[in-house]
Amino acid sequence: MKDFAALFTTVDQTTKTSLKTKALAEFFKTASDDDKLWTIALFSGRRPKRAVTTTQLREWAAEVGGIPLWLLEESYPIVGDLAETIALTLPLPSRQSDQPLTYWITELKSLAALDIEDRKIRILDAWDQLDPVERFLFNKLITGGFRIGVSQKLMTRALAQATEQEEASLAHRLMGGWSPETTDFHTLIEAEDAAADDSRPYPFYLAYQLEDGPEALGSPTDWQAEWKWDGIRGQIILRNGTHHVWSRGEELMTDRFPEFARLSDFLPDGIVLDGEIVAWDGSQPYPFNTLQGRIGRKTVPKKLLKEAPVILLAYDLLEENGEDLRDLPLQDRRTRLDSLLYALPDDAPLRPAPPLAFDTWDTLANIRATARDARAEGLMLKRKDSPYLSGRKKGDWWKWKLDPLTVDAVMIYAQQGHGRRANLFTDFTFAVWNGNDLVPFTKAYSGLTDAEFRQITAWVRKNTQQRFGPVRQVKPHHVFEIAFEGIHASPRHKSGIALRFPRMSRWRQDKPLQEANTLDDLKDLLETYG
Repeated sequence: MKDFAALFTTVDQTTKTSLKTKALAEFFKTASDDDKLWTIALFSGRRPKRAVTTTQLREWAAEVGGIPLWLLEESYPIVGDLAETIALTLPLPSRQSDQPLTYWITELKSLAALDIEDRKIRILDAWDQLDPVERFLFNKLITGGFRIGVSQKLMTRALAQATEQEEASLAHRLMGGWSPETTDFHTLIEAEDAAADDSRPYPFYLAYQLEDGPEALGSPTDWQAEWKWDGIRGQIILRNGTHHVWSRGEELMTDRFPEFARLSDFLPDGIVLDGEIVAWDGSQPYPFNTLQGRIGRKTVPKKLLKEAPVILLAYDLLEENGEDLRDLPLQDRRTRLDSLLYALPDDAPLRPAPPLAFDTWDTLANIRATARDARAEGLMLKRKDSPYLSGRKKGDWWKWKLDPLTVDAVMIYAQQGHGRRANLFTDFTFAVWNGNDLVPFTKAYSGLTDAEFRQITAWVRKNTQQRFGPVRQVKPHHVFEIAFEGIHASPRHKSGIALRFPRMSRWRQDKPLQEANTLDDLKDLLETYG
């Protein structure tokens, strides 16, 4: 644990990618195979299941620290992280432990079989032999909230340096449904047949946002344009008589979309398709909130299967007949995709996502303006000669999204943030007018500069009317422009409306309170774009 804590400290104290990569590479060269495997798992989102509730941890930490629970609760929003708050609350340990990371993770996993009192005894005993940084990491593991400033891409790069393997090959090995309980370091990283896992997807190729127009990209004849669909990016794999569905976030979603089990009736074995999973009305996607009702379900009832049937809008072919096609130019992969999907029956849960015909950038801009009519977020631009790369690479793939929808709203509640913004009010609730009343309709916590957050924080502290735990009701005064990607009806909200990806795009200090938008304005937007 001390070596892992030292690694964390080094990574946490620098913003330089080169130093983080160096520290990780050194760790991967010297740590035990078990600790290396768990470190890879942690940095790729494979965390142990939560062992106890945060409420229990709060109570136990206050008890051991000899402070009232309310004081710990008041300290939490100031520190900005519960694991760190608890680590700082506890007294110094009475002894030291030299046990490795894997030992402590095994301890946490064993807690599930114990009753609550025995869990408490084991956790207090661990706290009593770990130093503050080790406790912080241990607490992160307990709560299942382990996240530090290391991306999976950076971790993979460091692992490539330490093992002298190609980064792209390692990225592929690390995809899929493995866990430290189902494999070991040698099998995952070093064995020749590590890529033989039939369920393993390929690392997704991600696009950068095109901030200005596409004119700087050169000749439009070099580019392919597609709709940027508002669904779930996914890969569907057909290998050895089985099928698997993976989301871009490396979540196995096969059981959530049983429609795709029929693909083997239409397609040969040895296929990997990349595309967008959407709820389909027969001619175009339903709004995203229709699909959203299926995302969190492990099993899907027949009623929902009928109300929100899904298909894959396929726009790339990554594997055919078991052959990896990613190094081929996009135009060649597209030709093979179209040939593969030619003459699919109407009832197949699959459609090729058609490229959009254009000859000038002005023509494409006019097409983009109609994206919402097609239930799309904008356009994707892909260079025709581009290979299918791993991760976010700038140059060959771009997303050219529509400008967001906006409304002007009044801030009525504020809450402090977390982490480096724990001392600032950054999370706000906004309302619109309904007659003479303000009706809350959304929350937002991003979009302002640090200077603006400091300014609004000072105002909140002087203009708080009531407190509800960490939330403060403030005097209605400030108007903010709220940008969002979509709008839909929601019976769970008092306003009857919910927004997709809301954020603060502008602080309208020039606009009086009475000129904020109304609930009727939102309903008009819902009728037009919902």
